[in-house]
Amino acid sequence: MKKEAEIFVYGAEQICASCVNLPSSKETYEWLEAAISRKFPDQPFKIRYIDIFNPPEEEEARAFSKRVIEEDLFYPVVTVGSEIVGEGNPRLKDVFKKLEEYGYQAM
Repeated sequence: MKKEAEIFVYGAEQICASCVNLPSSKETYEWLEAAISRKFPDQPFKIRYIDIFNPPEEEEARAFSKRVIEEDLFYPVVTVGSEIVGEGNPRLKDVFKKLEEYGYQAM
């Protein structure tokens, strides 16, 4: 039984100091969405971009955004469910592996 994965990309408009020359958080979000759609076509998933300096009202998103800032995590931070699968420059291989644990199958 496959459950729909929720993927969150936590980031900011400004690129983190340690991530110079890497794509922006928004670009990473768009790249992930396209790559996941190609790898797992017709398999539903939710992906959201959350600005860590202006998070939505949801308590979980606010708390995790605060954690990214306070712990100086390299953003974008990518989570599947509540588990961090990448930060700074996330690897597709790691994201795909986590989705396969959810029952997703590559086409």
